[in-house]
Amino acid sequence: MIKSEVKAFFIKKYKNKPILVKAPGRVNLIGEHTDYNLGYVLPASIEKGIYFAAQKNNTSSIKIETFLTQPEQIIFALDSSHQPFTSFWGTYFKAILEILFEKNYPLIGFDCVFGGDIPIGAGLSSSAALCCGFIHALAELGDFEIARKDIALIAQRAEHKIGLNCGIMDQYAVLFGKKGNALFLDCKDLSHEYVPINFKGYSWVLINSNITHNLALDTEYNKRRNSCELVVGKVTKFKNNVHSLRDISFEDLKKIKGLVSPTDYKRAGYILAENARVIRMMDALEKGDAKQSGAILLEGHQAMSTEYEITTNELDLLVSTGQHLGGVMGSRMMGGGFGGCTINLIKTALMETHSKAILATYKKETGIDAEVYHLKIDDGVRTLAD
Repeated sequence: MIKSEVKAFFIKKYKNKPILVKAPGRVNLIGEHTDYNLGYVLPASIEKGIYFAAQKNNTSSIKIETFLTQPEQIIFALDSSHQPFTSFWGTYFKAILEILFEKNYPLIGFDCVFGGDIPIGAGLSSSAALCCGFIHALAELGDFEIARKDIALIAQRAEHKIGLNCGIMDQYAVLFGKKGNALFLDCKDLSHEYVPINFKGYSWVLINSNITHNLALDTEYNKRRNSCELVVGKVTKFKNNVHSLRDISFEDLKKIKGLVSPTDYKRAGYILAENARVIRMMDALEKGDAKQSGAILLEGHQAMSTEYEITTNELDLLVSTGQHLGGVMGSRMMGGGFGGCTINLIKTALMETHSKAILATYKKETGIDAEVYHLKIDDGVRTLAD
C-alpha cells in the first residue's frame, strides 16, 4: 500500500516518526471548464491520492522528495530560495512557498516525503492534490491554521504562477470532498452542498486512455479560457454587471454572434449548456435515475467533442464503444481535455465483462493498453491517525 511505502521510506531515511497527510484525487461527474467561468460543477474526491510523510527538522531548510515518479530531493530555504532542481513537481512547491512567504506565514524547516497512486495526466487532478496536501501538512507542522477556503485559493494561485489559469473546482473537490457524496459547487460565490451518490445496482468506472496531458504546458486550455473572456468582453458593451459567462444568457449570446468568431461563439454556448447539465445531473442523482444520469454524460461528451473540441479520437472511441454495450448507461471524457480518463456509469453486474470488452476494442483499434479503475468516493484532505 502506497501509504505504508511513503511512511517506511521516511522513517528509514530520517529516523523519525512523521505525520501522515492524505490528499485525494478527484473526479468530476459533470461541469467541465465551467469553473473558471464562475459556473457550476459537480466533482467528488476519490480513494486514490497522494500521501505526505513529514516532520520538523529544526533547521532553516525544507527538504522534499519522492521516491516514485521523478525521484529527486529538492531543498528550499525558509526565504523560498532553493537549489537547482529538474523535476516538474518542484515548481508547484516553489510557487506555494513563494506565496506563503509573501503572506508572512510562519514557515519552519521540515523533511517531507510524498508519493501517491493518482495516475499522472489522467484528469484526476494530481496537481491539486499535490498542492493542497502540501499546504495542509505545512500548516500542521508549523502549528498554525489556514482555512480550507484559503488553502484552495493559495493552491489555485500556485497553478496560475506556473502557467495554468485554472478555476477553483479541483482544489475545492480535493479539500471539501465527502465520502459517498458529490460536491455541488457554485464557483461564483463558492457556496457548496453535498449530493449523495446512491445508484443501487450501478457503479462508476474510470477508464484511462493512457493519452496523457499536461495542461500547464499545453496552451489549448488557456486558449479556451481566452475565448470565454472575449465573449464576456463583447457582452459588457451592452449589458451591465457582467463579469463572466455565468452572467450571460443564450439571448445575450445571440446578440453578439456576428461580433465574435464562430469558434468563440460555439465555445461560449457550450459553457452555458454545461451549467444546465450540472443542475440536471443533481436532479438525476437525487432521484436515483441512472438512465437520466447516463444520458447527461453522453450529451456532455458530445458537446465537449464537437463544441468545445477538447476530446481526442481515443477518448471518443472509448465512449462510443461503451454506447454499444447494454448496461453502460453513459460515458464521457473527464477533466481538462486532450487525454486522460472517461467516467462511465455501468450496471454493477456487467461491470467486469463490459470493462474488458471496452479495453479489448480500444487495444485493437489504437494499439494502446487502457486501464480500468473502479471508482470509490472518499473524504477530502486530512491528517491520518497513522
